[in-house]
Amino acid sequence: MNIRNGNNAARLSTFLVLIFCLMVGQVAAQGELEQLKTKAGDLMKESKMTEAVPVLERILELDPRDANAYELLGTALLGLAVNTNDAEEKKRLRLAARQSFVKARDLGNDTNFVKAMIGSLPMDGSEGRSFSDVPRSHALTYAGEQAFTQGKIDEALDLYKQALEADPTNYYAALFSGDMYLKKNDFKNAEIWYQKAIVIDPYIETAYRYSATPLMRQGKYAEARDRYIEAWITEPYSRFALNGIIQWGQVTNTPLGHPRIDVPETEIGPDGKPTTKINVDPLANDGSMAWIAYFSTRETWKKDKFTAAFPKENSYRHTLMEEAEALRAVVKMATAMKPKQLNPQIEMLSKLDNDGLLEAFILLARADEGIVQDHAGYLRSNKEKLRSYVVKYVIGSGK
Repeated sequence: MNIRNGNNAARLSTFLVLIFCLMVGQVAAQGELEQLKTKAGDLMKESKMTEAVPVLERILELDPRDANAYELLGTALLGLAVNTNDAEEKKRLRLAARQSFVKARDLGNDTNFVKAMIGSLPMDGSEGRSFSDVPRSHALTYAGEQAFTQGKIDEALDLYKQALEADPTNYYAALFSGDMYLKKNDFKNAEIWYQKAIVIDPYIETAYRYSATPLMRQGKYAEARDRYIEAWITEPYSRFALNGIIQWGQVTNTPLGHPRIDVPETEIGPDGKPTTKINVDPLANDGSMAWIAYFSTRETWKKDKFTAAFPKENSYRHTLMEEAEALRAVVKMATAMKPKQLNPQIEMLSKLDNDGLLEAFILLARADEGIVQDHAGYLRSNKEKLRSYVVKYVIGSGK
């Protein structure tokens, strides 16, 4: 036997053994991964979030690009934070949860839920508001959260009810009670408790949105739609509230969208002077030049009308009142120009105004940092107008 050939054969044999072991290891790892995914899914369904954390962490060790596992881990870490007493550890866990949601998004899991969770978790890991100003009620609600994240649904429900007895204004105790009944698939009682929360505070969107879930599960899409609308008009600048009505539209194949109104923009040049660009076809004869009225009206507000209308505010801000007056000025000027055919967008503004829904349109479609501050006051006096705008223009396309 040639020694060189013998050595080559030995090397080949060793190489084949290594390949075989690698393949066996990959198969074993894949088998473990599938088992872990099943276990994690079961634990999350049972709300045993604290138990799910190490399982999900092991999944990500085996597959660091599993976007869905990062989403579940973020949720589970928040549950673990609830069950942690040390303040610094709570903060660390909330930060880790946010990072998990960010990682899920970066890996392609850009669902509305993931984006909403990223937006709702402060970047400094700080904790949210107290459940109740009554210490005992807050403590009982928090204990209920701990029980829930351990999968102890009945225990959590009992604690939430005790919390509500200690403070009948504890919105979250009623809300979370509804959640526990939903977990038990008891839709009737879930509805009762969600309605209790709405009565306690009708200006929080969550109970409206949560109460739509059992309706969706039962195929009661029209009723669910109304709940999602209530959630959105109550807190239109909340991504969670917006996601609710978007998801309803996706499930029911219903197109959603605001009327298109392209308000010309003003740019500030290097010299600090504003420049307004109005793209108008001079031959169109459709009243588009009336957009100059929008800017002239807003200038009067910046100079003196704001101070007169809001004497208690220390500095100028863009308001709902100003925006509505400026848009009406456009319609008035365009109409006075007697165009051959009114510009479709200006015509839409006129229609919105005639329907009494111009302010609702502004608040839901054109709100900026200043206008947002006027929503709460408008909501309390004009909720039906906000609702009508969504039904007729966002869902019904103005028909």
